[in-house]
Parts: sequence; structure tokens; C-alpha cells
Amino acid sequence: MIDLGESCRRTTEVLTNVTDDQLDAATPCADMSLRELVAHVGGLAEAFAAAARKDLGPLTDTPPEEGGGLEPDWRTAYPAGLAALAQAWRQPDAWTGMTRVGGIDLPGEVAGSVALAEVVIHGWDVARTTDQPYDVDPTTAEACLTHLAQFDASGTEGLFGPAVAVPDDAPAIDRIIGMSGRDPRWTGSS
Repeated sequence: MIDLGESCRRTTEVLTNVTDDQLDAATPCADMSLRELVAHVGGLAEAFAAAARKDLGPLTDTPPEEGGGLEPDWRTAYPAGLAALAQAWRQPDAWTGMTRVGGIDLPGEVAGSVALAEVVIHGWDVARTTDQPYDVDPTTAEACLTHLAQFDASGTEGLFGPAVAVPDDAPAIDRIIGMSGRDPRWTGSS
């Protein structure tokens, strides 16, 4: 079991500092504006919490919507969703057996690792877009690096682009971001 609490807390902190005038900004996710990325974070929190509870249905049966709109109450709903996500993955049963997310059946422990990576990577995406700091604790870093090491460095269709070379002695968050196909040096003017 991996505790998603710290990563969910850090991503919530980043979300709470997003201003309305930033919502149309470009992000490291080439096809998403910040508005769409924030909505994606809200949706993935719900879907992965449902996956942890083995509450299979509409939230777990479909891939995340691209270009989805922000919920009207996103400033309170998305932080609550991230807190619920962390809580759901604190239950030992979440990590056992099979579950489903994005319409794909997978072992609970794999879904938990994917959830953690999604929260961290998209938390960094939002932070980078809005010029906020984002870091990970050593346990989270190790879990994310181990998870991402399973993917082909040339890219994985629908998940990650080709890995971006990052020095081995770079901060853990930079290595995570590079392995996910993003350039840790990305700026809004990149």
C-alpha cells in the first residue's frame, strides 16, 4: 500500500492557488488548457476513488473525457475529491483483487500506482503552468519512479509520450516528469 495522502494534499494546494485568469493557459499536456487539465484532475480523483472502492460503473467504465468542463463548484469539489481519493486508497481492500478504471480491468495494486502517478504528474502540470512549486516526498518519489520504469521509454500510446532524458542526479520530481514524457524545464512559453 502506498499512502496517496501527501500527493493529494500537495495537488490540492496547487489547485487552490489557480486563479480564474490562468484557466485558459497552455499546459505541459499539449492538447489541454489549464481549465481542461483541472477538470481532468477532478474527474480522475472520482474515477480512481471509485476504483479503490470497487464501485464499478459509469465512473470506472469510461476513459476520462478530453476537454471536459469545470464543475461550477470545482474549487471545493475537486479538493474534496482528492481527499476522498486518498482515503479510499488507505483501505487495504483497495490494493487487492481486480478493479477497473478508464474502462480497463487491472489489479488493485496497479490501479493504486496509476492513481498516485496521475495525481503527481498532473499536480506538477498544474503547478508548472501556474508557476507554483511542486515536489514529492521520498516514498512517493520511489513509488512513482518504480511505476513509470515499467513503461517503454519510447512512449506508450494513450498514456505517455517518449521519455525526456533527465540526469540521474536530477531531483526526483524531474525524473518522474521526464519518464512521463514531459520536459521538466517546460514553461508556458516553451
